[in-house]
Amino acid sequence: MLNTQNLVGTLMQGVLAGSSQGRIEHALSGRGLSRPGGVFEQVLGGATSGTGTGTGSLLSGLAEMAKSMFGGAGQGGRSGNLLAVGGLGALAGALLGGDGSAAKGALSGGTMALLGSLALEALRGLRHQSTDDASATVPADLPLGLRTPANTAEENELESKAMVILQAMINAAKADGRIDAVEQQRILGKLEEAGADTAVREFVRAEMARPLDLKALLHEVSSPQMAAEVYAASLLAIEVDTPAERDYLSQLAQGLGLDEGAVQRLHLTLGVV
Repeated sequence: MLNTQNLVGTLMQGVLAGSSQGRIEHALSGRGLSRPGGVFEQVLGGATSGTGTGTGSLLSGLAEMAKSMFGGAGQGGRSGNLLAVGGLGALAGALLGGDGSAAKGALSGGTMALLGSLALEALRGLRHQSTDDASATVPADLPLGLRTPANTAEENELESKAMVILQAMINAAKADGRIDAVEQQRILGKLEEAGADTAVREFVRAEMARPLDLKALLHEVSSPQMAAEVYAASLLAIEVDTPAERDYLSQLAQGLGLDEGAVQRLHLTLGVV
C-alpha cells in the first residue's frame, strides 16, 4: 500500500534536488526554525511536558521518539548531517540520514511536521533579521502534520494533503521541461536504493509522465497553511538555478495567493537565495 507521507520524505532526501538536504539542515538550524523566537521554540517550548491527547501530548511523543532514535534530543545522530533540535527537529533530522524502522517511521511524520513548521513560520510574519516581533505566536490549534489526527477522517485528510504535496514536488521538477528518460531512471534508481517497492516506483513513474498541470494542482489547495506547505515542498524539489524554475515558482506563489513576505520567509528559512 502506498504511504504517501513516507514517499514525500524519501523524495526530499536528495532524490529530486541534490540541494534539498542542505536546505533542510538550514531550516533546522539557528538560522531557520530553531532561531530564538522561532517556530520550534514556540511549539516545543512548554509543550514537551504536556499530557493527554492534545498538542502537548503529540510533541512530547515526538521528543521521546527522537530520544530513542538518536540517544537524546540534544545529541547528533548516526550521520554527520543529522541535526537534533528538540523533539521535532530530531524527527525531521531523520530525513538527513536516519536508518532503521524507527527512522522510517519518523520519515513520514517528520516530513509533514517539517513542512507544517515551515508554513507556520512563513505565515506568522516573523522577520528573520530581528527578534523584535518574537511575540507573534503560532496558533493554538496546530495544523495536521503538527498534531495527531483525531479520527479516521483526519488521517485521510493528512494523507490527501501528502498526495497534493507529492504532486507539487513532481510538478516542480518538470518546471524546466519534461522529466526525460535519463532523469526518470536516476530518480527511480534512487527510490529503489531507498527501499521503495515496484508499486511505489511505478506510481512515481506515472506521475512523472503526466504533463505539468499547475491549474489542477492549485485547485487542490484548500487553505493558506496548505499553500505555504506546497510552496515549501516545491522549493525543496528543485535547484532553482534556471529562469524556467524561477518563473514557475513565481507563478506558483501567485496562484497559491502567497504574499511576497511569506515567500521571502520560506526562501530565508530554507537558505534559498
